[in-house]
Amino acid sequence: MSEPVAVDLFVEDRAHEAFLGPIVHRVAREEGVAVHARIRSARGGHGRAIEELKLYQSVMALDPTSSGAPALVIVGIDANCKTYPKAREAVQAEIRAGLADRVILACPDPHVERWYLADPISFETVVGFRPAVGKAKCARDYYKNLLAKSVRHGGHPPTLLGLEFAAELVEAMDLYRAGKNDHSLRAFVDELRTGLRRIGVGR
Repeated sequence: MSEPVAVDLFVEDRAHEAFLGPIVHRVAREEGVAVHARIRSARGGHGRAIEELKLYQSVMALDPTSSGAPALVIVGIDANCKTYPKAREAVQAEIRAGLADRVILACPDPHVERWYLADPISFETVVGFRPAVGKAKCARDYYKNLLAKSVRHGGHPPTLLGLEFAAELVEAMDLYRAGKNDHSLRAFVDELRTGLRRIGVGR
């Protein structure tokens, strides 16, 4: 097997990191591409992730052909109840031309915890409780609280508010079904597959 290719992640917080790392590895495995995911920013929220991304791009611009350059860059930022297109446009506005073809945007709409719940059937298999997710709601912390409550109803203490199940949920998830339930997750997975296939063809 070829050497793993680097995939750098800039995300808002631990909830993004816990979910996006495993899903990158899962989709890469399905596409036959070995990857090494590197967390570049995962604390401090939206603003911190964008500032770290700007600094990273400045450093990359000094030596764009460096052997440490990533094959893909994942930017994970919640839509936060903006329209999904506007949330994407706001992130894309910060991407320099030299990196644009390698950037994959993950914009959970409205918050990343909804992605954890996107496939209630597999969620029940892993956690022991089937959440009623329904239509997207914009209330702050709604999905964070729903995730923690669902874990509690499954008979588990939500020691990390449900984040402790991220890897298992991603592995068990029916991505087609989850994508039908959440358009922002489907968009991310589709873009990620396209990027990974491009890497596979070029190797």
